[in-house]
Amino acid sequence: MFETLRNAWKVAEIRKKLLFTLFIIIVFRFGSALTVPFLNLATVQTWMDQNATGGNFLEYLNVLTGGALSKATIFSLSITPYINASIIVQLLTYALPPLERLQQEGEEGRKKLNQITAFVSLGLSIFMSIAYYFTLKNMGAVEYTKGFEGVFTAIVISSCFVAGAMLVVWMGNRINDKGIGNGVSMILFAGIVARFPTDVGTLVSLTKETPSKYLFVSIGIAIVFVFMIGFVVFMNESERRIPIQYAKRVVGRRQYGGQSTHIPVKVCMSGVMPIIFAMAFMSLPSTIGMFKAPYASPEGFWQNFYNGFLKFFSTQSFSYAILYFILIIAFNYFYVSMQYNPIEIANQLRQNNGGIPGIRPGKPTSDYIQRVLSKITLVGAIFLGIIAIFPIFLGMWDDNLRSLSMGGTTMLIVVSVALETVRTLESQLMMRHHKGFLE
Repeated sequence: MFETLRNAWKVAEIRKKLLFTLFIIIVFRFGSALTVPFLNLATVQTWMDQNATGGNFLEYLNVLTGGALSKATIFSLSITPYINASIIVQLLTYALPPLERLQQEGEEGRKKLNQITAFVSLGLSIFMSIAYYFTLKNMGAVEYTKGFEGVFTAIVISSCFVAGAMLVVWMGNRINDKGIGNGVSMILFAGIVARFPTDVGTLVSLTKETPSKYLFVSIGIAIVFVFMIGFVVFMNESERRIPIQYAKRVVGRRQYGGQSTHIPVKVCMSGVMPIIFAMAFMSLPSTIGMFKAPYASPEGFWQNFYNGFLKFFSTQSFSYAILYFILIIAFNYFYVSMQYNPIEIANQLRQNNGGIPGIRPGKPTSDYIQRVLSKITLVGAIFLGIIAIFPIFLGMWDDNLRSLSMGGTTMLIVVSVALETVRTLESQLMMRHHKGFLE
């Protein structure tokens, strides 16, 4: 990786792209420090410290924004509305025929889908900014809440959040046009990595306070995380290759076909999406519980039921970890089923005079591909589940380690973005045919 970066820096065109990407990331980090007016930041920080804990969805959003959400900055929503909009449009593409036709129209169809995603992102950012404003108002962080001043304050605060979210999307698009890698992924990467010094500082402070307990714990965590990074890289690059043989054809005096190739099937083809879906589902009860006081009943039955229900979805319980693991497997199968259609692949092979050696064309081919996908999907789902629940068990073992944000999910995102960026650099170097750059 470092060799690729060094070689890429020698090319003037790629160096400009790298510097432009770095400039956008710096602007993003500056924006993450600009606070929204009319807010009491001390109140916001105290409330977030008390509620954005235990791995709930609020803490997850705070991690994705690089801590901007807990500081009430103009980039508090960050890239979150765009990610949610992308997921919604991607799911609707397989459910609505007009969107499915747009996806099949090539470059023009993708441009229209991107425009639809941008509008959905705008709508979600408006909704999330209003919800965040009322949350800030309920916690007592808004300085002016009555009369015309209250209305003006609400408009200013909500507008700042919406403008910040749209500016982040615009910066991501500029990285796509003039920078290196995927713009949304790079901004997401910058927000997560910005939290890394805080996590290191947590371990250092715990080690200083109780060296007899946390010295070896910190060393062990560092070793485990290095091992997990290697595990993530290995699983990201792993693939199952389905062999394909094309029949020979004679057209005039020339012979076509007769080639042997393969269909690569990634073990972890769905990426981090199943974890995001499962986390959103599992965090919904606890997130709602943050805004509602415990149920009070003179009889005590409903109070026990309500508190027990929230405890079941608490990250401190084994039930949460087990259900979370099962949901990741289920969502992984769901996401893979949307990406791969065995029947369509079998039909394309038949139309191109191709087939899998030893498997008859048609339904036997689609059944074989489906069996391979099922096995590979199960392996990838178990891998995602292990990565996701490791920080949960770490927090259950010691409450002081629950604040470590660089858990399995964020580490998977960081490593995936780093690998994708390196592959992009290697492809651009290869296109320029510079001798010795890829040795």
